Amino acid sequence: MTDSLTDQLLSQLDGAPLQQIAQQLGVGQAQAAGAVGTALPLLMGALGRNASQSQGAEALFGALQKNHAGGDIGSVLGAVLGGASSPQADGAGILGHVFGGRQQRAEAGLGQATGLGGERAGQLLKILAPIVLAFLAKQTFQGQGGGGSPATPQGLGAVLGQEQQQVARQGGAAGLLGAVLDQDGDGELGLGDLLKIGGGLLGSKT
Repeated sequence: MTDSLTDQLLSQLDGAPLQQIAQQLGVGQAQAAGAVGTALPLLMGALGRNASQSQGAEALFGALQKNHAGGDIGSVLGAVLGGASSPQADGAGILGHVFGGRQQRAEAGLGQATGLGGERAGQLLKILAPIVLAFLAKQTFQGQGGGGSPATPQGLGAVLGQEQQQVARQGGAAGLLGAVLDQDGDGELGLGDLLKIGGGLLGSKT
């Protein structure tokens, strides 16, 4: 079984990129690694949910083609940490599209689950969002759309749909994703739920 997109991206961030992220957040490398490992499935799962609607897949495909093709992780991370004001490095703008009105809930949930707190969790998501899109653009447009076939919005939607299912099978991060995206009731995320999610995510690593 091939690694999920999340696993592939995690392995590419290991080492120097993770060190830079840890320094930017002001946390140790182990905590940064755990937080990135939680945040990436949250972002991938949210993108998968958006891309499951045909207009969502087309919008994402267009954005990847226009703003994110050709970037590699190192250069995108450098641009984001350097405060570049390009669409490729605009983490805040990307998160607005990915989570919409649920962005604050995503930051609070991630902050609670990882021990980062909402503000640093938001900072982490802003760093990772452009990296995720640059990675997806590379996967989509460099002949990995399956047998060298031309990339299409439908193909991207299918790949992200599979990724969302894999996130769902992995437990902890899926609980966080569900709490962020699927709770349409009163918009309140109970602290008890978050602590349970956090316990599941952190497991025996605490």
